[in-house]
Amino acid sequence: MITGPRPTIKRARRLRSEMSLPEVMLWSELRKRPGGFKFRRQHSAGDYVLDFYCAKVKLAIEIDGRAHDSAPAALRDANRSAFLKARGVATTRVPARAVLEDVEPVVMRLVEICNSRSEISMLPLHHAAHGPPPRTGEDL
Repeated sequence: MITGPRPTIKRARRLRSEMSLPEVMLWSELRKRPGGFKFRRQHSAGDYVLDFYCAKVKLAIEIDGRAHDSAPAALRDANRSAFLKARGVATTRVPARAVLEDVEPVVMRLVEICNSRSEISMLPLHHAAHGPPPRTGEDL
């Protein structure tokens, strides 16, 4: 599981009580564990705090409102995504407007993403060799 240093964990705890309206609306649905997936809110990851995180499929969910429209914010978002990608965590961004308009399709799409990532993680990394390995000294 990905986590962060103590100051980031403290900041995440504080942010849980200061969630935006779209975050509150989405959290009210994600806490019901749609599709059987458990989500965390305001989860620390390195020096970053993720809006939501599903550890089972290594998926970070970011709610993008107006604060993400500026150039510095876009750079921070790109750095966060690169940091997470290097650790095998995918990031999906959800417009705050989509959550405010109708949260149900957003939740359904997040479950679809989780299901697809779950299927990928179940694939074997390699194919097993046919039969046992040759004994020491045997030619192939």
